[in-house]
Amino acid sequence: MNPQRLFLASCMALITTAMSFAIRGDIMGDFEKVYVNPYVASTHGSQGEGAVMPVLRAIFRLGQETDPVKTCLGIIGGVAFFSFGLAIIFGGPLVDLLGMGNLLRLAAACHIGGTLLTIFAPSYWIVVIATLIVGAGNGLVEAVCNPLIATIYPEEKTHKLTLFHAWFPGGIVIGGVLSYLFSAMSLSWKVKMALLLIPAVIYTVMILGQKFPATERVASGVSFSGMFSEALRRPLFWIIFAMMWLTATTELGPGQWISNIYNDVMGSKEGILALVWGSILMYILRQFFSKAAHSITPVALIALTAPLAAAGLFLFNYAATPPMFFLAATLLYIGVCFWWPTMLGITSERCPKTGALGLAIIGGTGSFATFFAGPIMGGLSDNFGPRGSLVRWAFLPVVITIVFAVLYFNDKSKGGYKQEKLEAVKK
Repeated sequence: MNPQRLFLASCMALITTAMSFAIRGDIMGDFEKVYVNPYVASTHGSQGEGAVMPVLRAIFRLGQETDPVKTCLGIIGGVAFFSFGLAIIFGGPLVDLLGMGNLLRLAAACHIGGTLLTIFAPSYWIVVIATLIVGAGNGLVEAVCNPLIATIYPEEKTHKLTLFHAWFPGGIVIGGVLSYLFSAMSLSWKVKMALLLIPAVIYTVMILGQKFPATERVASGVSFSGMFSEALRRPLFWIIFAMMWLTATTELGPGQWISNIYNDVMGSKEGILALVWGSILMYILRQFFSKAAHSITPVALIALTAPLAAAGLFLFNYAATPPMFFLAATLLYIGVCFWWPTMLGITSERCPKTGALGLAIIGGTGSFATFFAGPIMGGLSDNFGPRGSLVRWAFLPVVITIVFAVLYFNDKSKGGYKQEKLEAVKK
């Protein structure tokens, strides 16, 4: 086993995941022209609406006079999050049963196969299936790599998980910049999609012939049923679970609105730069400052950074100039930067017997929370305006601050934050 190689392969797999989000977001307009419009036109033809369209109309409450183009386009984007979350949730327990190596190879097959199927898809529903497959690959990467890194670096779990998760914003920047450049060169959307094959093939090659360790839970002799029992009976685990809903929606919920708000307020189309800046900032902080950030306890880190996120969300309501807007974005992204990997680190350090299941539940919760955040923020925007929705979203990091401050002082009263360690069973 080569821990460094497995870590680098994990990072490359996460780059593939992040690039898929960035590139798919960039080529959604192409999907609409090439697949969605012909599909909707065909279902409104002389043959009637077929078997599927009435179901979509019932689910999304579309009238017969309503053109469901955007709904069908939204399905392409939505299924990726759906399979992403399911793969994390169900992949966690399977990590121990099937092995981390086998599941990471399956993730690679999903990435490569789903990408090729997207490029050569002949119809709308094949694109939907292909996107579902790529999303499953993304979820398997999360399900496998989090417990893998926690296992091969037992003494610095949170630090290494932060370095690993630096490549999510890093991959978004890579995919976003390359997509922008390819658009400037008038290259096809298929060429953009093919970019995913590069990191996918690289991490596939990197894991060939590699021996993967047993998870920390298995190595310590904790039973499969014991893993479930530990997750159910630990109050701290359920506090982390509840807080993941808030930390994930604070981090990822506002992202889809920031660009639109900037363009509306400033009267320009440069709002995407705020998102790019946020991703660059998160990558730099996670990659180069995680050691310093975690010189304090993970619980204290979240308690201290949450007020910055609240301040950034609140400031968006008053940002009338580009410098003020970028200041608000800077505060927000500094505030949320370390949350996702730190939440996973706390889970692994304080509830290690929950094993891969615990990490899968927390990671999957973050994914589903992001899925639900979209329509909730949309409803707030309808009632209060986009900037008003961000101000109200600032309530979430206030709650996060209070909860983690209570956890910090509770730990302090018991001698401080203590990482629970599992000893490997001697054979």
